[in-house]
Order: sequence, then C-alpha cells, then structure tokens
Amino acid sequence: MSQNTLEIQREEKKELYAYQKGDIDAIFDRLDNAPPKHHLLYQLPTGGGKTVIFSEIVRRYLSHNDKKVVVLTHRIELCKQTSKMLTGFGVTNKIINSKVKELPDQNDFSCFVAMVETLKNRINDEKLHLDNIGLVIIDEAHYNSFRKLLNSFKNAFILGVTATPLSSNIKLPMHQSYHELIVGDTIGSLIDKGFLAKATTYSYDVGLTSLKVGINGDYTVKSSDDLYTNTLMQEKLLHAYTERSLGKKTLIFNNGIHTSLYVYETFREAGYDIRHLDNTSSSEERKDILQWFKKTPDAILTSVGILTTGFDEPTVETIILNRATKSLTLYFQMIGRGSRKLPGKDEFTVIDLGNNAARFGLWSDPVNWQHIFKSPEFYLENLRDDHEIEMFFKYSMPPELRAKFSKTADVSFDVDEEHKLIIKQNLRSKVVLDKSLDQHAGMCVDNTETLQEAKMLAKELEDDIEDRIKRYSKCLSQCSKNYREWLVDDYKQRLTLLIGKKYREKIMNEPD
Repeated sequence: MSQNTLEIQREEKKELYAYQKGDIDAIFDRLDNAPPKHHLLYQLPTGGGKTVIFSEIVRRYLSHNDKKVVVLTHRIELCKQTSKMLTGFGVTNKIINSKVKELPDQNDFSCFVAMVETLKNRINDEKLHLDNIGLVIIDEAHYNSFRKLLNSFKNAFILGVTATPLSSNIKLPMHQSYHELIVGDTIGSLIDKGFLAKATTYSYDVGLTSLKVGINGDYTVKSSDDLYTNTLMQEKLLHAYTERSLGKKTLIFNNGIHTSLYVYETFREAGYDIRHLDNTSSSEERKDILQWFKKTPDAILTSVGILTTGFDEPTVETIILNRATKSLTLYFQMIGRGSRKLPGKDEFTVIDLGNNAARFGLWSDPVNWQHIFKSPEFYLENLRDDHEIEMFFKYSMPPELRAKFSKTADVSFDVDEEHKLIIKQNLRSKVVLDKSLDQHAGMCVDNTETLQEAKMLAKELEDDIEDRIKRYSKCLSQCSKNYREWLVDDYKQRLTLLIGKKYREKIMNEPD
C-alpha cells in the first residue's frame, strides 16, 4: 500500500459547525424540492470550509440516492485535496486526471473528482461516459470553464460553490448559469465566531493612472511591471514591510514575474530571507520552497498568481498586495491566504500597495452578494476608478524629507479648508496658492544657509506641490488636465522667485 493511500486512510472526518450544518440543510431543501435540472450556487468565504461542506453533501446524497456524483475542479492540487477530504467522509472516489484515459472500473466508484479540461477532453474523444450522475458539484464556480460540460449532465442537479459569485468573464454572468444563490456566513461573522483571523489593513497611496486595463478587465502585466519595478515603488514596498511586518512570515502577491524577481533582489540585497515562486517553477522547486516557507518563522515569499487558490499555509502572518487588481475575486483570494487561525494567531496584517481597499472596501466589510449575482454589470460599473480614488489621497511628507525641514514646526497645508475660508471672505481662489507658496518658500529659506541650498531643497517638494495643485483643482468648478499642468509649472517658477525674495529679506534683517 502506497504512502499516499495510508495518508488518505488516516484522514479523519471533520466535525461540522452549526453554520455549516445550517447551510447544508438549506442546500438539501433545494435538492429535494427544486424542479428538475435546477442549478444552485452557494457562496461561503475562503476559510469557511467549502470543501468540508460539499464533502458532507456528497456523503449524505449518496446515502439517500441511487445515483452518482461528479466533483469538478480547475486545478490538479484541488483535485487531490478534494479526493482526500471525500475519503475522510467515507466517500469512495476516483480522480479523473490526465493519466486516466478510460473508466473500465467506474461501477466500483460512487463519486468522481475531475479537472474540467481533462473530463471535457475525455468526453469529446468519446473515451469515457459517466453513467447515472445525479449531482454535479463545481468548485471555484466563478471560473467559466465548467460551462463546457453542462450539456454532458443535462439531467443532474448542479451545485456551484464559490467564495465570490462574480464571474471571471463579465460577458458570461453567473445568473445565466445558475437559477439562484444561497449566501453563507459573512467574513465578519466568521471572525466574531472565532473561525477566521481578523485582518488589520495598512494602505499606502499609489498613483495608478499609468496602468492599462487589458481585454480581461484587469490591469495588464506589462503596465504593472513598469510601475512596480521602479525604484520608488520598490522602496515603498521595503519601507512598508519594515514598518508593518518586520520579522513576520510574509506572502507577497505581484502581477508579473518581472516584478516578483525585482522584489526578490530588493529584499535579498537588504539582507532578508526571501524566495520567489511563479508558475514556471518546477514541482520540485515549488515543494522545496513551500516547505522552507512553512518551517521558517520570518520567511518572505514573493509570488505571482500561483498561490491564490489551492494553497493553505495557516502560519502566514502578513499578506502584501504589491499589485492593483480590478478583480473582486482575486482580492478576496489573496487576502484569504492569511485568514486561517492557529493557536496564538487571531490576527494577521494586510499591506495594500494597489489602492485595493479603496476600490473594494476592507476584506471584512459586508458585501451584498445577491445584488452582485443578479446585477454584476451594475456593480462593476460603479467601482471607484483610479482617478477618483487618487483625488482623496492625503500627502504625507516622508520622514527623511521631513527631517530636512526640522526648523519648521508645521509643514502641512489643508487646501480644502483654506479654500473654504477664502470663499467665505469673498476673495479669489488663487489666494490659496499664494498662501501655500508663502509657506513653502519660508520652509526652504528657514532650513538652509544659502540661496542655492534653498532652491535645491525646493525641488524636493515636487510631490507636495503636485498634491496641493491636485486638491486646489478639485476645488475649482472646471479644471482641465492642461490647466493643472500649467498650474504646477507656474507654481514652481513662482516658488523659485519667492525664495529669492525671502532670502534677500533674511539677509537684510540679519544683525551686522
């Protein structure tokens, strides 16, 4: 008997929680009373135990029905995990993978676990035919590959299972494939009940207007690589890690392999223990790296896509989203990798470097899944776009730059509040910029010894200037992009002149 078989036999049936039992009863109510050929979708957050739930559904269904079950997944790792769980529930099952060409022994099994593509190919080749299937369960049902097989199971009850009932293809909404949705417990509720760890999110503002959206509706790898490999973003990532996650086991998600390799080099040069993993890594490399990640307390793993599903490492303490995404599903999948609880681990950290929390809300915020299921286009069209998100950024002077203005007590300037005061006094809006310029010029002169030093220091205020002009533009009723750009250039020229004027006044006022 093989080691794998021994491990499967040792797998114990998991105890069901009250919320899981309630959902199972609701699903069986539909199974028993719904019309023929009914398609039901079930939503439960990552970490809520979807595999446990549908394994118990299979066990109960087979004990009351003289028909068979097919469980469909989209990755081989999920096939193996599902088969192992089913065996733990006492369900005799067979995996249909690329090695299985025919099924001469299909009468020996009551349940089959198959990858969608593999089963589709076998059926198309007329190499095998599954008889007497009464229930089909589709794991990760938000993927659309399962649609190819629906005609092969026209008389079966279809149960889709997902954490996010939003199709990966907007042109194929889920309400076209499923008649109804059952929503399980919320993330907030599962946290309160002690089943999921609580996330603390730290968001770092990132300008994303250079990113391009591809035909799949998400940001392209090329434009993401261009942004996230630049020195400023690498420094921001390293700063965020040292500020919020130093010494913690950290999983970093990137959009492109190029970015992930840059991250690997940046952290390695800084002296941190880090590895890189992507879909070009061999199975042996992946196994070794994940084993290292599991055993190393302060390990950092930078990755691309491969660990969003079928990966469960409860010891992860920090998730870093070193990317932006327009996919709600991917957002939940990435953060979900850190949500598993362990003794002594009730919380985990999320570092957001893609404005994702501003776009979707916090991971544990309530979500109206019924609305998203029924009206996905409305939901997607009303997501906050990058320009809107960036209008609410609040500039914070970096500590190393703030140190150069140590002689200035307050370097902040609230454009919005100043504009309100100016309007109340019936003054022209441009007075706001005059006051801002006066502050900036004073900062540069007060913290330097020569006029040349003051002018050089002013050049380091570029981000602060951009932010103030952006906020000032928002206060105006109409302001084109060209006008904003002119305002920035004009501001810089006026600042140089004002620094010269203030410096001359400083010299004139110095005692002999």
